[in-house]
Amino acid sequence: MPAACDSHVDDIEDMVSGLEPTPHDRLSARRGIVPRPRKKNQKEEAEELKVDSVIPGTQKIWVKTWGCSHNNSDGEYMAGQLAAGGYTVTEDPAHADVWLLNSFAALLPCCGGFTVLTAVCLPFQGHSVRLLGQKKDNGKRLGGARLDLPKIRKNPLIEIISINTGCLNACTYCKTKHARGNLASYPVEQLVDRTRQSFLEGVCEIWLTSEDTGAYGKDIGTDLPSLLWRMLEVIPEGARLRLGMTNPPYILEHLEEMAKILSHPRVYAFLHVPVQSASDSVLMDMKREYCIADFRRVVDFLAERVPGITIATDIICGFPGETDADFRETLALVEEYRFPSLFINQFYPRPGTPAARMEQVPAHVKKQRTKELSQLFQSYNPYNHKVGERHRVLVTEESFDTHYYVGHNKFYEQVLVPKIPEFKGKMIEVDIYETGKHFMKGQPVEAGEVFTPSIALPLKKGEVSGLTQVSPMQYSGNFPEGHREHCTNKLFFLCFFSCKVMLIMLLQHLSVTQTKVGLRYQLPFQL
Repeated sequence: MPAACDSHVDDIEDMVSGLEPTPHDRLSARRGIVPRPRKKNQKEEAEELKVDSVIPGTQKIWVKTWGCSHNNSDGEYMAGQLAAGGYTVTEDPAHADVWLLNSFAALLPCCGGFTVLTAVCLPFQGHSVRLLGQKKDNGKRLGGARLDLPKIRKNPLIEIISINTGCLNACTYCKTKHARGNLASYPVEQLVDRTRQSFLEGVCEIWLTSEDTGAYGKDIGTDLPSLLWRMLEVIPEGARLRLGMTNPPYILEHLEEMAKILSHPRVYAFLHVPVQSASDSVLMDMKREYCIADFRRVVDFLAERVPGITIATDIICGFPGETDADFRETLALVEEYRFPSLFINQFYPRPGTPAARMEQVPAHVKKQRTKELSQLFQSYNPYNHKVGERHRVLVTEESFDTHYYVGHNKFYEQVLVPKIPEFKGKMIEVDIYETGKHFMKGQPVEAGEVFTPSIALPLKKGEVSGLTQVSPMQYSGNFPEGHREHCTNKLFFLCFFSCKVMLIMLLQHLSVTQTKVGLRYQLPFQL
């Protein structure tokens, strides 16, 4: 029985045949046609074929990274993978065919006519591209991708090495665990080999990074001090190693050894130990697995054994359940220690985390607490007493305003020096004549020693590192054994990048409007 809304639909063949001309109509139309003679000398205009190139490996890619040093390391590997696959990695976004935005959180970029792909650490709701499983051995999760994969260092003088991925914690506010997973450490020998190779490419500074460097080795039967002593055997004189973030629980058992290592002349006396709050009740709600007394013990012990050490820390303002009394304890901690480097974060509930389901502190209270803590931090200058001191600094960077070169002294304090090309990559002596909140300015000593720590010329900016270890074919889709995972699997997404770029550009070419659209890919976080 037909429905009330059914209507008659003509058959497509009937509709077409009804429009066909009769034989008489065809004859009449043919009589009205007047042949036009073709001119022999007239050149036929060839039809112009307009086709966008979809050949993989011919596009220019602009890679932009935000976030921690671990994320920066991911970005360097991404750029290296692309360059090894034939793509041109450019520093000019205006001339790029594709933008690759590597961020710690989801971005919603305005593409402005460019193809945009984003690789993120923190998951967000949306579509995901699931490519590969985790790298395992007999069911046990292993570290990330091979450390000798091609990469393009953002700074040819600095090598960033991830010593482990994931962590052992389950902080209630953290989404990174969803992306990086449980702890998986690289073997000591692989890390030592990577360090050695880096210095052969002209590097003079090593950054060790991970979600928690202090937890290194707990999954493979070793520990952080054992790794550091081995790495120091291959670090040349004058070069420096900077240790990344470590949580208090995992550094407590190694305080004696860590004090010796941080006092070593080739290691920066610098440690990033996030406290997050000075209230034990808040720390318990965060599931941070330490109390404020543990944090104080770490800081006090290292300050005594490593005079002048720089301790950086993090604080979250307005965590669910934080009372005014809790916040006052945090203010008192900052007032007491006057941390020279303090990362202040207003709490934001990450969807899917336990903290997002807790009763939230009102937004205006969080904002006020963040402002109050920021004002306290800005009220003191940690470097005023250093005017007139003489320091040896390793010059590796350029200041944001491009007016100075940036060096760091033994305590990883930032020292601005004159922009003299001979100083780049050198250890020089300076006299401090001015200080600011986050920096000092140094005047080079006239007869001071200028020492070159590098044992080889550094790679040119944009030059690919690591291509001598593995043939380029392995970076365009053919995976070597053990090459199965890198952190959030962002790197392996790039191994398929040639096919993805070709597909994206082909889809754009076939679009009705013939206009480029921004495409966003979310990479796998838990596989």
